[in-house]
Amino acid sequence: MAFASVERLKTAAEKNPLVVKEAKEKGKKIVGLYCLYSPAEIALAAGAAPMVLCGTRNDSIATAEETLPRNLCPLIKSSYGFAVQGTCPYFSASDIIVADTTCDGKKKMFEYMSEIKPLHLLYLPHGPHLPEARVFWAAEMRRLVERLEKEFGVSIGEDDLAKAIALANRERAALKGLMDLSRQKPAPLSGMTMLELLFKSGFFADKEEIIDMLEEIVAEVSAAPQNGASEGPRVLLTGVPVGMGSHKVVKLIEDAGARVVAFENCTGYKKTLPVATDKPPLEALAERYLATPCSIMSPNTARFDLLDEMIRDFSADAVVDLTWQACHTYNVEAGKVRRFVQDKGLPYLQIETDYSEADTEQLKVRIEAFLEMMH
Repeated sequence: MAFASVERLKTAAEKNPLVVKEAKEKGKKIVGLYCLYSPAEIALAAGAAPMVLCGTRNDSIATAEETLPRNLCPLIKSSYGFAVQGTCPYFSASDIIVADTTCDGKKKMFEYMSEIKPLHLLYLPHGPHLPEARVFWAAEMRRLVERLEKEFGVSIGEDDLAKAIALANRERAALKGLMDLSRQKPAPLSGMTMLELLFKSGFFADKEEIIDMLEEIVAEVSAAPQNGASEGPRVLLTGVPVGMGSHKVVKLIEDAGARVVAFENCTGYKKTLPVATDKPPLEALAERYLATPCSIMSPNTARFDLLDEMIRDFSADAVVDLTWQACHTYNVEAGKVRRFVQDKGLPYLQIETDYSEADTEQLKVRIEAFLEMMH
């Protein structure tokens, strides 16, 4: 079923590069972000527009490999390739890049990227349960506040941060509402449509505009009559982030007759954890961002809590665990995810790949065989 509100978001997203360029010409500051650990709220509190940056396409990787090793995760190479080529309009418009030390490959790549743009590196602690980690991470939040105050010539107060947190929480609620549409049986939107909406929603300079559009989609799709058509096995996708350009596994799953109903990754549900509003803002931001259940955390118990919740709430029939080549933390953690999923009695498939199409036919055969076993 086609939805007018879905098409409106897709059409509006096509204008985003021009909108960002015009905003920049009018004096709006742009803060480029790569990862969920980078707090968009601090950019908003500084009066800037936080923008997600490009890093999901294969065509920038060859350029990156002129500097970076070939056996590096495609996400890192793609991000750096876009920066070197100057082909990501949001990177070009950014006044500063906010990055973080999530993994070794990223933090070393950011040393090269800092030669292209001003870059602020947040030193992310990897022991989320340690009290000292939260204190340190709050200090890193403060250091970012001071950097943006200096770069943009502004003062960021607690009221500014509180307003930014409220706006970002509205956006998270809208994204959660969108993803929760797939709890319906059958899911009203395909996994590919959901992925496209989640991906494109990150490139809007005006948060109010994208929140309104997401809420409009939720309202329209929720009110639409349910159709009783079969949707095939319901698949939960976990693992690395995906986007348009790195979507081949999602497409292959759906082309084989299944439906991706849930994204337990940085593209999807990990975005929806709200920031507390009853604590000092920087303390609340540190607590929330440190709770992001990425595989770079050790131990990463929160990922299994989230998987447990999502398998139940989205009525998943199977779990596909996607990891990029040379993404060591997700690849190593895959063994634990396999045990966890199989202990719950669900089929599990791990796929390790990159952004290229070289293994598409091989993956097609594996995915079709996996889904066939479920009949």
